[in-house]
Amino acid sequence: MGKRILSGAVVMVLAVAAILAGGTILAAVLFVISCTAYRELCKATGVHNKKGMDLLETIGYGGIFLYYFLLWQKAAGYNLIGEKGIQFLLFMLPIGILMLMMAAYVLTFPKYRSEQVMAAFFCLIYAPVMLSFIYLTERLPYGRYIVWMIFISSWVCDTCAYFTGVTLGRHRMAPVLSPKKSVEGAIGGVAGSCLAGVLFAFLLAGKAIPDKNVTWAFAAIGGMGAVISQIGDLAASAIKRNHEIKDYGACIPGHGGIMDRFDSVIFTAPIIYFMAQLLIGA
Repeated sequence: MGKRILSGAVVMVLAVAAILAGGTILAAVLFVISCTAYRELCKATGVHNKKGMDLLETIGYGGIFLYYFLLWQKAAGYNLIGEKGIQFLLFMLPIGILMLMMAAYVLTFPKYRSEQVMAAFFCLIYAPVMLSFIYLTERLPYGRYIVWMIFISSWVCDTCAYFTGVTLGRHRMAPVLSPKKSVEGAIGGVAGSCLAGVLFAFLLAGKAIPDKNVTWAFAAIGGMGAVISQIGDLAASAIKRNHEIKDYGACIPGHGGIMDRFDSVIFTAPIIYFMAQLLIGA
């Protein structure tokens, strides 16, 4: 438990430092985290070759690099090929990566199974692309405040759900997948995240966003983020169950891998990005 608390505190400090730095530093940190998460998922789903990185993974890492490079170019204003060019490449990139993976599949047949190709593409979208919405949120107007809700909604939900479930939990939410999670705990997690959103808006964000009453918006963002974060948590657990592994990795002592620690954040980030634009006009 001591190791888990210490490593969790270190991860939190590093996350806070990266978000405070923002911009290029945040993009670089997310790129490293995304590559690590991609490797963990590839190992879990049977894409990774135990003898070393192979062609499918190489295409995936190349796609991750190009995706984050294009996002950085677009957000930082260093558009070497113009705004429309960047948008076009970002739109075409997933299709191009899929085509390259399919080319590797057919040209090396029967080295790969079709499910490995599908898993490799899924792993690319699941972690690297969805995690990139942390950076995209931070680059929004008022994003330096809104981005904190990605972590507040997911981690506050996790804490409140745990204590509510321990004290009041009676009805199992997913008895086969996660017997300890309860409906009462899930409701407590959502309520706690809503309250955290209200407090965050009242104490900090509301004062920094002029001419807008954002308290209700942050409450809604916190609540929806909490709902989605629990789906993300269960989804990552389901993949582990399907492939009979305990943890995705061991890079965070006491927690496991990047996927074990950021499973809920992966789902929360895109939702909060779009909700911020809808409710706050960011």
